[in-house]
Amino acid sequence: MHLLHIDSSIRGDWSVSRRLTARAVDAWRAAHPDGTVAYRDLGAEPLPHLDADGGLARMTPPDQHTPAQRHSWELSERLVDEVKQADVVLLGLPLYNFGAPSSVKSWVDHLIVPGLAYDPTTQEGMLGGREFVVLATRGGGYGEGTPRYGWDHAEPWLPHGLSMTGMQPRFISAELTLAPSVPAMAELIPLHEASLAAAEKEIDNLWTPVSAQR
Repeated sequence: MHLLHIDSSIRGDWSVSRRLTARAVDAWRAAHPDGTVAYRDLGAEPLPHLDADGGLARMTPPDQHTPAQRHSWELSERLVDEVKQADVVLLGLPLYNFGAPSSVKSWVDHLIVPGLAYDPTTQEGMLGGREFVVLATRGGGYGEGTPRYGWDHAEPWLPHGLSMTGMQPRFISAELTLAPSVPAMAELIPLHEASLAAAEKEIDNLWTPVSAQR
């Protein structure tokens, strides 16, 4: 068994999404002690965004690629291969300015490649059939009935962004993560703690530890 662990937060030790993905990796290792883990840190080492030099590689026959297009195509090949090798993909998804981090958008853009991630003739996704767990964190509250309900454009976007690949994310979310550090949100700390505890419990129940299988 093989897990691909991806972080995208730029907050380092302050990041709740990084703390949750680390917890999930520990839970996965407990269930798969002989498994392997690959790691990609989009927050520390972001992928290049598609640009005019190399971005059209996905619309140009490989034998007509410019050097920049060839480089961009080869990067996409590596990223798609990382996903194909994984039985489980684990992504930390913080909410930045009401959307996904641009580094996650770039990762998705690099995956949408005809012939690698989807069949250009049938449009069938080629990356489905694996578990895809997304640990989403939000500094505020965006649930139904809140003033900013519907302002979270990260969680609704990701399934659409990756739909051509066949990957189907399962979301586990924690809200109000800024409450402990923002004085104006102090009264929301209990709600934050409850949301975080619920997310941690769901993570802990994702996979059955080997000790419990005996």
